[in-house]
Amino acid sequence: MKTRVKICGITRIEDALHVCQAGGDAIGLVFYSKSTRNVTIQQASDICMALPPFVTSVGLFLDASEVFVNSVLASVPLDLLQFHGSEAPEYCTSFNRPYIKAVAMKNRTPSQFIEYANQYHDAKGFLVDSHATGEAGGTGETFNWSDVPIDYPKPIILAGGLTPTNIARAIQQTKVFAMDLSSGVESAPGIKDKQLINQLMNEVRRAEYD
Repeated sequence: MKTRVKICGITRIEDALHVCQAGGDAIGLVFYSKSTRNVTIQQASDICMALPPFVTSVGLFLDASEVFVNSVLASVPLDLLQFHGSEAPEYCTSFNRPYIKAVAMKNRTPSQFIEYANQYHDAKGFLVDSHATGEAGGTGETFNWSDVPIDYPKPIILAGGLTPTNIARAIQQTKVFAMDLSSGVESAPGIKDKQLINQLMNEVRRAEYD
């Protein structure tokens, strides 16, 4: 089964294009001012306009105001929204765009995940990350992959501490729909490393055929 790959925290056109050339399926743009990978609306617009066809652009927001999200959507052609905070289901649906909801997995059991995720009935999928509830994510730490829900009816995206050295094991153990990386393929915050991206995609392909 093909494992989709999203590289998040893109801040430069050249990095976005290399992700595409290496075989990545999606790029993530962070609209959160406290993040070292935060992009301006102009930066994000330029990156999206440079993307080739069939690569998904994802905008990450964390408890942002509706006014701010709408200002981004007015200028940036995002394909998918990713809500990483305590956003209510009604808020997530209010933008009339497909979205995924991040779920903090630290101290959360699979049954608690299901209870939480079921509230977001129109989400396209759920990103499970290693941070605790109320935190921003992007910790660069893994969590217990045995807590990843199995056979949940919607796609699951795994995040948190993934690197080229552990991605194959993550794919084989969790068998999720997609993997989401940021710091694991960087030379500095927001600056992606071409060699690490190439290593990552080679490992993903190897894991798919093992």
